Amino acid sequence: MHYVSKRLKYVVLYCDMDQIEKTMDKIASYSFVKKVEPSYKPFLKLEFESKLDKAKEYDYKIGI
Repeated sequence: MHYVSKRLKYVVLYCDMDQIEKTMDKIASYSFVKKVEPSYKPFLKLEFESKLDKAKEYDYKIGI
């Protein structure tokens, strides 16, 4: 378990990708569990590019 919120009644649980289906089925089988959702973080691109505004780029070059 990574995080437990008693007030909002949820838990963040990490497991291996090869065990995800088995773990989700086991957790969803409990009567007190309403919803089980996987994380999509492993599939997200986390490298971001910065794009400069053309007007700001022009302003910066004026001082040179």
